[in-house]
Amino acid sequence: MERDAKNTELTERLELISSMIAAGRRSSESWGWTFVLWGVAYYIATAWAMWGHSNLAWPVTMISAGVLSSVIASRMTRGQPETMLGRAIGAVWASMGISLFIVLISLGMTGRYDTHVFMAIIGMMLATANAASAIILKWKMQFASAAVWLGSAVAACFGTEDQAWIAFLAATFFCQIVFGVYAMICESRRRRSGVVHA
Repeated sequence: MERDAKNTELTERLELISSMIAAGRRSSESWGWTFVLWGVAYYIATAWAMWGHSNLAWPVTMISAGVLSSVIASRMTRGQPETMLGRAIGAVWASMGISLFIVLISLGMTGRYDTHVFMAIIGMMLATANAASAIILKWKMQFASAAVWLGSAVAACFGTEDQAWIAFLAATFFCQIVFGVYAMICESRRRRSGVVHA
């Protein structure tokens, strides 16, 4: 009797954890637009830096993308309850973004900025944030993004400058644009199916 009660309690806890993970993934799908926004921002900053030869390209573009993301996010989340899982995922991405910004600005200001280092740091930080989110949410597609970003970081360490840029631009396309669109499609399907079931 006691064993059955313990099994029932364990089953209920596992179901609760599974439902929390599913809710976290659904919540993350609603943030697919941020992946696309930042992917486009990376392309704009890259084009501006390469063709405009401006050291301001990356800081200005990243600050603009950050402000735009914050404004849209604050409007999206207004009045919605915050979950512990949502805060955890948000903390991973916020700490990655702040760390990345400070380190890259510091490298630029001290003259230690190098394309290989820049690409390796970006790839590694984005791989880490994607992997942490994927592990928390048990999301294979996001883990694939982490692997691609990590591959681009390794390519930056071992490849030529052109190979590093190609790896970065490819990772941006697949891990930001494609993954972001995939997440938005998942959210759209879920909403449509929710409307049908309602």
